[in-house]
Amino acid sequence: MTIAASCSVLRATTNISGSPTIVDGDTVQIGQTKIRLQGIDAPETDQLCLDADGKRWACGVAARDRLAEYSAGRQWECDLGDHDRYGRSLGACFIEGEDVARWMVRQGWALSYVKYSHSYDTDQIVARDARSGVWQGTFIAPWDWRHRNKQTEILGAASVPVNAQSILLGAVSAAAAPDPKCVVKGNINRKGERIFHSPGQLNYSKINMNKGLGERWFCTETEAEAAGWRKAAH
Repeated sequence: MTIAASCSVLRATTNISGSPTIVDGDTVQIGQTKIRLQGIDAPETDQLCLDADGKRWACGVAARDRLAEYSAGRQWECDLGDHDRYGRSLGACFIEGEDVARWMVRQGWALSYVKYSHSYDTDQIVARDARSGVWQGTFIAPWDWRHRNKQTEILGAASVPVNAQSILLGAVSAAAAPDPKCVVKGNINRKGERIFHSPGQLNYSKINMNKGLGERWFCTETEAEAAGWRKAAH
């Protein structure tokens, strides 16, 4: 999930409930309402991490899958407030009274989004000390990963593998998808528009995913749309 540019203080004005579709580790959809979980930031689905053994790992996909497993078709109750730049509602969501965002951070599948909130800082310390989720290995904070360069800070394990930087920085423009199920191609055209192509579309095979111009892999069209990309006409 490309993240919201602004996660302002939540003003609960709308309540919504239902069993959601899990878009990624911090974005879900209930009915027609896309919801960005307030106060946390999970790895993008095409983001790579290194696991406890220093091996390449599609941690963004793992974060999404863990949230889906935790949800398991259960009812969510969400308090919604402001919208982000992509039209998603910013919300606090609960399953049987448990704060979903808190669970994600405490399990190590998301980070406390400290630029906008410190609500989950303590939960992050618990996950870090237990080396849970992404903390088991080496990774880049999602907000840094989206704007990464060779000076980007690497987090996680005390001992960082010598090849960590090249793997962690190179994920977005990797020629191959980070996961065989994530084959929707997102590229930026000459006008700066963010367009995605799905398998079967006319120009799908022509899209070069290794140009280093902000290409993105997505697992579903819903995920791409939630991140602010639009589908190609053909």
